[in-house]
Amino acid sequence: MATQEMALGKIVASTVLLLKPRIIISVAFTGFAGMVLALRGIPSFDLTLFAISSLLLSAAGAAILNNILDRQVDIFMERLTKRVEALEVVGGKTALLIALLFITVSLFISFYFLNIVNGILIISAILSYTILYTLYLKRSSPYGTILGGIPGALPVLIGYSAINPSIEIDGLILFLFMILWQPPHFWALAQKYKDDYKRAGVPVMPVVLGTKYTNILMLLYSLSLLPLSLSLWFFGYCSSYYAISVIVAGIYFEYAVIRSVIKNSEYGKAFGVSILYMLVLMASLVIDVSLNSGKVTALTIMRFPQ
Repeated sequence: MATQEMALGKIVASTVLLLKPRIIISVAFTGFAGMVLALRGIPSFDLTLFAISSLLLSAAGAAILNNILDRQVDIFMERLTKRVEALEVVGGKTALLIALLFITVSLFISFYFLNIVNGILIISAILSYTILYTLYLKRSSPYGTILGGIPGALPVLIGYSAINPSIEIDGLILFLFMILWQPPHFWALAQKYKDDYKRAGVPVMPVVLGTKYTNILMLLYSLSLLPLSLSLWFFGYCSSYYAISVIVAGIYFEYAVIRSVIKNSEYGKAFGVSILYMLVLMASLVIDVSLNSGKVTALTIMRFPQ
C-alpha cells in the first residue's frame, strides 16, 4: 500500500510539473488583469471563478501538449531534464488524456457559462501555441518567437472577453504590450541557454544570427514597452499612480537589459526582471483600476444556463 501511494504521489507530482505551474499562474493573472480592465473594477466571484478556471485548465492542457510534442527536443536540453523525466513517469498516453480532459472542461465552461468569443479565443490560444508555435515557428525560424508571442498574449483578451466580448482599445493595448514583451523576455532566456538550444537543433536567434544581433533586437523591443504601457494612462484608462509604477518598473527592466547586453552576461537576471516587470504592470493596473472604480462591481452580463 505504501509503495502504491508513493507511486501515485510521484505521478501527481510529475503531472504538476508538466503543467508548467509558474507559467499558468502568470497566465491566470494576466487574464484577471484583462477582466478588471474590461469591467473597470473587480468582477464578481462567480464570473472570476468560471473565467479563471477555464483559462487555467486550457493553459494547463496546452502546456502538457507542448511537453508531448517537444519531448524529442527537450531530451537534449539540460534545463528541461526534470520535465522529460516527469513525462516518462506519467506516460505519453496518460499525459495526452489529461491534456484533452483539461481542454474539454475548459471549453465547456467557456462556451456554456461565458460566451462564444471567449471560447474561440481559448481555442485560438491552444492551437497557436501547440501547432503554430511548437510544431512550426519554433522549429523553422529564429524569428518564430515574434509571432509565437500571440498565444502568450491571448490570455489578456480571453480575460477581457469574459466581461466584454466586444474587445476595445484598452484591451488591444494590453494585448500588444504582451506581444512585444515576450520576444526580449524569451531572447534573454535563449542567450543564457544558447548551448542547450544549439544541441537540440532549435534555431533560436542567438544560435542562428548571433549574440550581437539578438542583443540589438532585445534593446529595440524592450524600449518599445514603456511608451506602450503608458498609453493606458495617456488615454485615460489608468491614473498617474499607475503611470509612476510602470515607469519605475520599466526603467529597472531597461537597466537590466542594457546591463546584460553591455556585459554579454547576466541574461538570467534580465529574464527574471522581465517577469517582475510584467507582473508589476499587471498588478498596478488591477489595483489602480479597482481603486478608481470605487467599489466591487457586480456582474450583470453573465449568462447562466436556464
